[in-house]
Amino acid sequence: MQEHFTKIPSVDSLLCKLSSNKSKIDQKYIKKCIENSINEIKKNPKKYKLDQLNRDDISELISKLVLRQVDSLLNPVLKRIINGTGVILHTGLGRAPLGSELLNSFDDISVFTNLEINLNSGKRGQRLDHVIPLLQTLTGAEDAVITNNNAAATILCLNSIANRKEVIISRGELVEIGGSFRMPEVMKSSGAKMVEIGATNKTHLMDYEEAINDKTAAIMLVHPSNFEITGFAQKPKTKEIVQLAKSNNVPVIYDLGSGALVNMEKYGFYHEPTVTEMVELGIELISFSGDKLLGGPQAGIIVGKQDYISKLKKNHLLRALRCDKITIHLLTQVLQSFLHEETLTKKNLTYNYFSRNTDFLKNLGEKITNKIKLPAKNNISIVESEGRIGSGAYPTFPVKSLSIKFDIADLSAEKIARKFRHNDIPILGYIDSNKFFINLLTIHENDINILTNTINRL
Repeated sequence: MQEHFTKIPSVDSLLCKLSSNKSKIDQKYIKKCIENSINEIKKNPKKYKLDQLNRDDISELISKLVLRQVDSLLNPVLKRIINGTGVILHTGLGRAPLGSELLNSFDDISVFTNLEINLNSGKRGQRLDHVIPLLQTLTGAEDAVITNNNAAATILCLNSIANRKEVIISRGELVEIGGSFRMPEVMKSSGAKMVEIGATNKTHLMDYEEAINDKTAAIMLVHPSNFEITGFAQKPKTKEIVQLAKSNNVPVIYDLGSGALVNMEKYGFYHEPTVTEMVELGIELISFSGDKLLGGPQAGIIVGKQDYISKLKKNHLLRALRCDKITIHLLTQVLQSFLHEETLTKKNLTYNYFSRNTDFLKNLGEKITNKIKLPAKNNISIVESEGRIGSGAYPTFPVKSLSIKFDIADLSAEKIARKFRHNDIPILGYIDSNKFFINLLTIHENDINILTNTINRL
């Protein structure tokens, strides 16, 4: 192959050929793309059939590779996606949908904002001051702190309260929170020493009592929001553990996970412990996610007793884990949506999806299918299906839904899925029994025209 490498044009000659792209990006970056393309061809000469190409062919090939790189660099990395998977809080798709109204409010903070300025005094303020009053009002907690996600919140709690000290935790709560991040590793990273008690399926109050000693800094509770243990299983009530901890002057740290602020039974789900219920039990520190049942941006929220929250605020880790102005702005607006529950489904897009019923979905599906014209040999139909909350919330709870089923001649489900993914606005569905489906539970009403036009075109 070495002799074929001599047919590759010089970088300077290729720069001249591609000079028209200087209006898009600087020449030094075009040069870098050329060098990348040449290296790619040299590493994979058989793939590009270098031995069959002449100098002009190679020049044309490199030009195409370069233009592809330039387009890739200039195109948005994050794209709008039409979610037909039926998973509302889809981790791969950014979890909680925020809605255009929320994002349009960025105009208010796009240049400068009072992130750390107290407008009353004119002096330096604290960024947490924008969020704390809302969290105090909504949960009844004495104080609050926010971090960039709930794993960070857990580490901050443990490091502030139990660095180099013992923390008691049930073996049934040593969860993996996703991406191979497991509670034992999180606890180790925080500097706390983990003391395991009980068994995977059964832990008794006596196990907690026997583990408490002079070295105990806290009892850690982890709500199983992303799994369930059923059958021959037992654990003490949270109230009992809290009472035991108080009698021994030991604080409780509770990783509540999904973080419901309202009674989820109103939306057809089984009861999920609310943050307020845990605050009323007297738990010292409670952490939960901002982008799950809250329906907001990625964040870790900690509420609890002022004495313990003050320790978190003094921890230097907080600066490394803190949120920026965009997260704080979004989080405050999402929290404001819970102040008036009657309008929650209008102001909070996640709860809009939670509140959908099959009548609504049937109407939505008919609006789509009525606009589609297919050849006689092809067919789409609305069928019963299930959706999911996603992101570890309600892991075994199926949400009643409807889906559009595609029966397309000469096209496999995989090919249909690929065509939809490669659309200008990618559309994601799911495959079941070699058929492609678009679940209506997660289709936004504003996406109807895009969806119908895409189906007709494809």
